[in-house]
Amino acid sequence: MTVMQMSHYERLGGDQGVRRLVNRFYDLMESRPEAQGIRKMHAESLDGSREKLYMFLSGWLGGPGLYIEKYGHPRLRARHLPFAIGEAERDAWMLCMSLALDEMALEPMLCDHLKQSLWKTADHMRNLAP
Repeated sequence: MTVMQMSHYERLGGDQGVRRLVNRFYDLMESRPEAQGIRKMHAESLDGSREKLYMFLSGWLGGPGLYIEKYGHPRLRARHLPFAIGEAERDAWMLCMSLALDEMALEPMLCDHLKQSLWKTADHMRNLAP
């Protein structure tokens, strides 16, 4: 199997790679001053958020559909409607995710593709007028 035939999940390193990405993302959310607004939207413990994002990304990246198996369809926009999400919140989320992806030392084309796809998803979560 060539690299291009592998799923993004496999190219990221499978289960361990996705967990590493998610853990680094939330570590950055906790430590970056730019992310304090979105950090406050989460529970004191990030354990549940880490697990849900790990489960979601596993399936989203082409691996096991763990989130759907446990919770059903992600309905991302509906699940995020209770939170005030504007451009600043989207940008803070993407800052943390972009930095976490950069630290994974992925193939540049894969990293760029994932950032573009995640940006579209993060932008779709906005529910405040610009």
